[in-house]
Amino acid sequence: MSRTTILAPNGTLAAGPMAAILANHAIPGCEVTDRTGRVHTRLLPTPGGPRRVTVTIRPDDVELTADTDDDAEFAHLTRITRRWLDLDTDTIAVERAFDGDPLLGPLVRLRPGLRAVGYPEPFEAAVMTVLGQQVSVAAGGTFGGRLAAAYGEASSSGLIVFPTPQAIADAPHEELRAAAGVTRTRAATVQNVARAVAGGLKLDPDADHAPLRRELLAIPGIGPWSADYLAVRVLGDPDAFTPGDLVARRAMGNPSIRDAERRAEAWRPYRAYALFHLWTAATYRGD
Repeated sequence: MSRTTILAPNGTLAAGPMAAILANHAIPGCEVTDRTGRVHTRLLPTPGGPRRVTVTIRPDDVELTADTDDDAEFAHLTRITRRWLDLDTDTIAVERAFDGDPLLGPLVRLRPGLRAVGYPEPFEAAVMTVLGQQVSVAAGGTFGGRLAAAYGEASSSGLIVFPTPQAIADAPHEELRAAAGVTRTRAATVQNVARAVAGGLKLDPDADHAPLRRELLAIPGIGPWSADYLAVRVLGDPDAFTPGDLVARRAMGNPSIRDAERRAEAWRPYRAYALFHLWTAATYRGD
């Protein structure tokens, strides 16, 4: 049995870019996306196990359908989805803050309601961040799909449950490297992250972000870009920024990392939203 509800955003909604980022970052086998219909299906965690959900991104709101008939479970999935899609942020306040900026002002007027779409499952996000380092988004997705096929679990929904931290941590290193098709160094970083999470590291959006960032940087193979990216996409920090991000810097006119960081000071306390506008300007072709 499934249930459906309409999720209204706080402010406007840039439906095209939201649907695009979900589609672009979809993990084969774990997620199914219909770009034309702006429909995205995946599993979301609940205390009773993963449940299949489908979000349809509409011009003014999001339709959520979840495979559950339990009231508490449905409420839990609704909360996760609102946070995942960043539906509670007052984007009008963000746009007002950027309106006079010569770079961001035209971007927010072009795409009002652009939201900082996150990840609903922190460990999955951490692994996909590692797999996506210095490769295209499509290549990162391919690596993630291979990893899921090798170490995830099939579900009755027809989707694969992304591998657990323990499953990845315990996998023989060379076997995992070959299964994902990545370098030994990248496979080692994936397993280092898995061991850290299996050992108690919690990527909790409600935690103190500064010590969590230090814990991430202490993991071999995790550098500033990865830690900053996770702060944006997982921790939901509205002021997080990735000065080393090549796509964002290209949209800024190719400044150095130091100059990009300095330029972004003017965008506080909404630097994460500046980042999404820069990413979207550099990569999105649509309305």
